Amino acid sequence: MPKKSKAKTVKRPSTDDEQLPPKQSKVLDTQSPLCFKSPVSLFQSLIQPMATEQFFSEYWEKKPLHLQRTDHHTASYYQSLFQLSDLPGLCSEDLEYYRDVNVVRCINGKKKVLNKPGRVKSSVLNKSFVQNKATIQFHQPQRFKDELWRIQEKLECFFGGLVGSNVYITPQESQGLPAHYDDVEVFILQLEGQKRWLLYTPTCPLASEYSVESEEKIGSPTHDILLKAGDLLYFPRGTIHQASTPAGVDHSTHVTLSTYQRMSWGDLLLDIFPNLLCDHSKTAVSLREGMPRGLLLGDSNNMDTSRTLSAGLRSLAARLENGTQELRSSHMKRDFIMNRLPPYSQQELLQPAGKIPALEDMVCLRFKDHMVITVEPSHEKTDEATQLVVFVLHSLKNQRESHMMGDSCDEEEEQDTSRGLQFPLSHLQALRQLQQEQQLAVDQLLLPSQEAKLSLVLALWSESLLVTV
Repeated sequence: MPKKSKAKTVKRPSTDDEQLPPKQSKVLDTQSPLCFKSPVSLFQSLIQPMATEQFFSEYWEKKPLHLQRTDHHTASYYQSLFQLSDLPGLCSEDLEYYRDVNVVRCINGKKKVLNKPGRVKSSVLNKSFVQNKATIQFHQPQRFKDELWRIQEKLECFFGGLVGSNVYITPQESQGLPAHYDDVEVFILQLEGQKRWLLYTPTCPLASEYSVESEEKIGSPTHDILLKAGDLLYFPRGTIHQASTPAGVDHSTHVTLSTYQRMSWGDLLLDIFPNLLCDHSKTAVSLREGMPRGLLLGDSNNMDTSRTLSAGLRSLAARLENGTQELRSSHMKRDFIMNRLPPYSQQELLQPAGKIPALEDMVCLRFKDHMVITVEPSHEKTDEATQLVVFVLHSLKNQRESHMMGDSCDEEEEQDTSRGLQFPLSHLQALRQLQQEQQLAVDQLLLPSQEAKLSLVLALWSESLLVTV
């Protein structure tokens, strides 16, 4: 699941004498079967040989999909992403139970947590694995594994939402978790060994919450799937599932890539509705009329109240339908851009590039997939009426080590990070020009003065978001 942990991220110590940590490791001697040219090509190569259009029309949010791969090339690449033998090296990274690792086993349909106090030690972890037949659940391995960072960063660009991951390593004839369903879309890559998956009809289709289901309630499985190294399994949120390592298989390792948590139409409505209502109230006198006396005390006619509110909602819906009401999502955009992975690239590429732009130059945006434009009330605290301003938010300075791990900076730092670049509302059209065009002359920006045009591109260039071409 891509749920962000509430635990704080701890900065790990390093000395000149230490070996290069696992998070710097590369996938050696294993050419990737995935295409990283673009987010679209990455996803297409992930689900090959199925076409992307077919996947979204027939399977996405509808039903499970099992893609079997028989080529050794894909299986070797999957194994290079994470394997049992990686654990001793990772344990030197000051891992903590609960935050980084869970040790669990399903016994009689119940999850038993076998975590120990203190830091994770390789010898103790191995003992739990061998003697207790426990499953090792490794949270968000993309913090340490470069290739998973590379994959998940591209998938976040493709889906336009957070993509988390967990690795599960389970010994033979054992099961880590009881039957349950998740609130995320799940892509499972089988990295080592084999695992048997039982899938059941959802009791809550497209669930918005995680839940454990009893064996008596779930009925018979609709799918009984044996995943082998190199295979991929997808199923929608709400799909009840449980998995175990078969007899005769030393151990199973798989990584779960998960996305679309709190990304429904309902979630979008919750985000945009306050702004919609506020904007509509400025022109709809009926919404500014006072509610009946005593309403909060329960002294009013409920039917009259319902009719009045329904009329207001219908007028708002009509404005939405005819396109006269602008949609302004702010919280969801901010949450995504603040918590997603930074670009998978060398640090020097995240510095201002090329010459300082001039009026006669052609320019283009960099890292378009890592920036969003929002229109929000100004954060400036004044006695005057609140003014709308434009924010350009980006994830170039996000910390890969804290991805999906919850808040890791203090309130002041987080507020500063979340603000990004701020421009007057008059700059919105010019920013959208830059967002929509492959390249554009600075002088053609739709701003009233040359000074304003230069000020805009210089601010973006200084933030590494724009380059001259």
